[in-house]
Amino acid sequence: MTDARLPVIDADGHVTEPPTVWTEYVEEAYRGRAPRFALDEHGYPCQVVGDRIAMRDAMLLTLGPERSFAGYTPRAGGFDPAARLADLDTEGIDVAVLYPSIGLYFSDVQDAGLQAALCRAYNRWLADYCRLAPSRLVGVALLPLLDVDESMRELENAVERLGFRGAFMRPNPYGGRPIHHPVYDRLWNCAESLGVPIAVHEGLSDTMPTLGRDRFDNAAIRHVLSHPFEQMAACAGFVLAGVLERHPRLRVVFLESGCGWLPYWLERMDEHWETWRALLPLVRQPPSEYFRRQCMISMDPGEAIVEAVVRHAGEDLIVWASDYPHPDATFPGAVTKTLAVLEPVPASVRRKILAENASRLYGLDVAAATARR
Repeated sequence: MTDARLPVIDADGHVTEPPTVWTEYVEEAYRGRAPRFALDEHGYPCQVVGDRIAMRDAMLLTLGPERSFAGYTPRAGGFDPAARLADLDTEGIDVAVLYPSIGLYFSDVQDAGLQAALCRAYNRWLADYCRLAPSRLVGVALLPLLDVDESMRELENAVERLGFRGAFMRPNPYGGRPIHHPVYDRLWNCAESLGVPIAVHEGLSDTMPTLGRDRFDNAAIRHVLSHPFEQMAACAGFVLAGVLERHPRLRVVFLESGCGWLPYWLERMDEHWETWRALLPLVRQPPSEYFRRQCMISMDPGEAIVEAVVRHAGEDLIVWASDYPHPDATFPGAVTKTLAVLEPVPASVRRKILAENASRLYGLDVAAATARR
């Protein structure tokens, strides 16, 4: 195949925050409560954030049932931008849009001041990480959703001063408020005015309300459920609760949940709107039309169902994501694996999924990406 010369944008890569983020970038008043490695009551490794144990499930999924660091080596590109660029070149990726790892769990923090300080520190560190190659390493702001005013200030700072291309949040409720709560309307206005998307990404927290937690103790089963189910709930909130109707210029992308659920969910929401439209007064057109107008979803490497998603949902809605450097990510070979499952779709669609849709979503220069190769 000749697709190896296509531009490739990783719409959802990750960094691995080193301990120096919390010792050097966090404001002094909050450093004593910043993330730190610890052992839980059973002697297993975890993170402590503030006064809460975090990342039990994440550490189990990363290290396996023995929860031992023996034999586990984190990929250097997660915290070293020079190593990241080398890995991008190995894969044939032109641009990586970057999301947190430890920062995924700041949504568990119940202290609004601490949450805001951790987000500011992470964003400052990520800006320094991206500074080595700002055209290839692209930041997305981590926002402290407990405080909407602080979230707006941090988003404005990240976009206008740090050069970030979007804002990240979890699909779960923050402080008991679902993602479609009207308190966030000012934040959506801010994102609209700045012209950047809202990226929704699950993380399987230990204490944050998570769909499926009430039924299963097994971390792998929780992970199977949490990522798509939380995203489906968030999608319903944005569409059926009228957020996209009130904010027609807001763009939203749903990440790391696979794309296979999308056609089913659009059809189900449309059917419910047709049947019970009187109960959905904030939705003035079929839900699928809102999604196609304002939303996107990421596919995973090797997700063979993508051809059916293209056929039933559309070729302009899908971006590609590697999940590098997380332990369940494919490396090396993510792009090759993706090209194999994209073979049934036309070359023009492959180009959209691998680069053009993400370029449009994040405001990136795909032509410049092509020129680099």
